[in-house]
Amino acid sequence: MDALKPFQDQIEKILLNPQYHSPLVLLKAIRNGLVYGTKVRFPHAFVMVFLFRSGTLREKLWLIFKATRQHASNLARFALFYKSSMLALKGVNGGKEESFHTFLAGLVGGYWVFGHGRGASSSVNQQIVIYVFARVVLAAAKLAVQPPGDNSLVGGSYGGHGGKGLLGLTGTQLEMVRRNSWPVFASLSWASVMWLFRFYPEMLQPSLRSSMTYIFERSEHWHDLNSYVYTYKLPALPGMPAKLD
Repeated sequence: MDALKPFQDQIEKILLNPQYHSPLVLLKAIRNGLVYGTKVRFPHAFVMVFLFRSGTLREKLWLIFKATRQHASNLARFALFYKSSMLALKGVNGGKEESFHTFLAGLVGGYWVFGHGRGASSSVNQQIVIYVFARVVLAAAKLAVQPPGDNSLVGGSYGGHGGKGLLGLTGTQLEMVRRNSWPVFASLSWASVMWLFRFYPEMLQPSLRSSMTYIFERSEHWHDLNSYVYTYKLPALPGMPAKLD
């Protein structure tokens, strides 16, 4: 270890040099995207493939690898596009960051990684985008309801900005919304998806439609004990490649 100390010191000198900060930010963003995407997708793909997919061991391992690779590489690519765009926008603005920079940078990364070409039809990408969209809708609802904060100390760091308070609710009204918003949201979500599944199933995302068909429609049909206890046709898996190519 002592022999490596001079080399380690040189590396740290480069890492701590402000001159190299921007390219190092890009490298670390790529690294973090790869690591996080792998950690999130690999265990999910491993369990889902071995529980629900048929095929040889080699085919199953390839599906796991393919889903993990796509999730990790796309998060890494998005991180690269986003951070590069932020650095470029800040650079042309005299080193100052504006609030719209994050939106533009996200727009660029979202289009080129998740909304363009083959990526637009990928089941993995669609699952990621739908996940993000759901969180955006919830955050937007909170932003509209919650009053502005005072940037007080929250959770050990400053940043309690609060929301926009667009609805102008009183404290009592705000507490009522907080208490009832989730039950209403959950109930309406399930009411809506069941209505759509019953009357307009083709409008639902294919893997969701397949899962709902498996649970709610195939539970009504059997012709003997074997077909009642065992189900041979399994639902499509959300966020998994459909083919082995």
